[in-house]
Amino acid sequence: MARIIETATGHVDRVEVDPVTLDLIENGLRNARYEMDGVLLRTALSPGIREQHDEFPLIADPSGKMVVGQFGLSVPDFLAGFGDTVGEGDVLLTSDPYACAAAISHANDWLLVMPIYHEGRVVGWASMFGHMTDVGGKTPCSMPTDARTIYEEGVVIPPFKLYRGGELNTDALRIILNQVRTPDWNRADLDGLVAACRTGARRVVEMCQRFGTATYLSALDALLQRNYDAMKVLLAAVFEDGRTISFTDYLCDDGVGNGPYELTLSLTRHGEKVHLDFTGSAPQAAGPVSYYLNENLARMFFGIYLITVADPQILWNDGFYPLVDVTIPDGSFWKPRHPAPLSGRSHGIGRVFDLFGGLLGQTNPALLNAAGFSSSPHFLYSGHYTTGDRAGEWFQLYSIGFGGIPGRPLGDGPDGHSLWPSFVNIPCEFLESYYPLRVENWQTVPDSGGVGLHRGGNGVDIAYLFEEPGTIAILDDRWLTYPWGVNGGEPGARGTKWIERADGSRQVLPAKCHDVPVAHGDVLHFVTWGGGGWGDPLARDPDLVALEARRGLVTPEGARRYGVVCTTGGDPLLDIEVDVNATEALRARLRAARPDPLPVFDKGPSIDELLARCEAETGLPAPTRPAWR
Repeated sequence: MARIIETATGHVDRVEVDPVTLDLIENGLRNARYEMDGVLLRTALSPGIREQHDEFPLIADPSGKMVVGQFGLSVPDFLAGFGDTVGEGDVLLTSDPYACAAAISHANDWLLVMPIYHEGRVVGWASMFGHMTDVGGKTPCSMPTDARTIYEEGVVIPPFKLYRGGELNTDALRIILNQVRTPDWNRADLDGLVAACRTGARRVVEMCQRFGTATYLSALDALLQRNYDAMKVLLAAVFEDGRTISFTDYLCDDGVGNGPYELTLSLTRHGEKVHLDFTGSAPQAAGPVSYYLNENLARMFFGIYLITVADPQILWNDGFYPLVDVTIPDGSFWKPRHPAPLSGRSHGIGRVFDLFGGLLGQTNPALLNAAGFSSSPHFLYSGHYTTGDRAGEWFQLYSIGFGGIPGRPLGDGPDGHSLWPSFVNIPCEFLESYYPLRVENWQTVPDSGGVGLHRGGNGVDIAYLFEEPGTIAILDDRWLTYPWGVNGGEPGARGTKWIERADGSRQVLPAKCHDVPVAHGDVLHFVTWGGGGWGDPLARDPDLVALEARRGLVTPEGARRYGVVCTTGGDPLLDIEVDVNATEALRARLRAARPDPLPVFDKGPSIDELLARCEAETGLPAPTRPAWR
């Protein structure tokens, strides 16, 4: 447990904070959190952070509770595993999930934690982590899809003082950077993380100077308490006391031939509190897809999902944590034992949100979203230039892709979009300027979004033409199971990946693979899954369906899944119109043939059916069902 050094003596008595001052401090903290982002994004070199914003900041109270931030880490768990003193000017660093109780969840994430001092007293913590493009290991970008231990995934940094009293530990940093393929990027990204934390700390000190330490700390208590009070009301309104509800989804495979992995989450409300129980989920994976889920992060994800869906005006923070108990069995998919590999844990992160959606919908279908987060598709490309002025120079691309966003109570899911609050695509112009590739195609896949009153977002087909030989890696999921639809909506399409070789041949790729050689002229088709549909598709406005057919989001044949018959004129796109009489007749036939009432969840075929038809439908061998050992 960290021992905090403070020179100030005496207790700071809490005071009453008036609403105006509380608003000023709350918004000051919000702005400081976004300023932390801004500092990092203007300092980092890696496109994963600079362009896609794969970083997560927070500002915490003196005990480490997040008051403002973007979800993704737990300061108290980090401090609990840090067996040293912490003083003014110290900056702490780790990338070891097993040493900080999964405050971070794989070794690519470098986590900084920094105490905020004012007048000799710790008044809070600034913390941030960012995904490093490369941390060494057996493959470029350090995400080997066949890893069996974390030692294959690159350098794993134990918790230590990167800065002690403001002085950089240059020897330790030199040793760390000697393990990676992109030391200049890592150093720039790390310096940006430090600068961002110092920026957040500076803004906190300014607020303490402006309002007084007692008022500032009392405002933090009030913001945490406000979140607690609001969540207590929300939990009572959404979940029935004494009732247990459960939901199960599946992760398709682990990259080494095992799957699908059954992921089960149960929720029981007891009075003011709820209990999240991950018992019943599959064992830890042999491959690197287990998601080591910190209990506080499980609370955070649950709270964020519930707040976003039910009451988005509530400030995200850790105040409600005492209201949520969490059980995660050791040795399970959610809490693997050391030294299990963890680099591909992004699929599990996506499934957490799909699980929460499935739970919430059972109590109030009107609040239910379809499945669509599902995974976090990654495309990696690396090699050496062979021609021109840059011959012999190393290039390495790490990029995150997106599938279809699920259909929602309020409308359609966006096409090819991120469900994370701040993630964006890397611009094509950036890719083509800095890497030896061309983006030949970047468009939505018609009909890939699940049909419904509100359509699931379409997946995207990105075609990368390679101009230099190298190797690629892919990390994705939802190639076997479907993103489910809800309230009568149907599942979205599965994702698929293949290479059109320059010699005219075609190679289907698994969703998890690395060190796949590519040559000049080869084209990778990186096709992602669509989001599930929401609501009765036969209730969707036929004119809207025809408009989307004209826009290429739905095909005329796909329109029939909505019970809409389209006619086409001279132009196969612009002249698409609705045949009203044929549409009414088709919808009547479809209504008569389907069940009543419509199912709340439509997950598509059973797992046994999917496995039996796997190779015929996907061109890939069926995985083997995992078992506890």
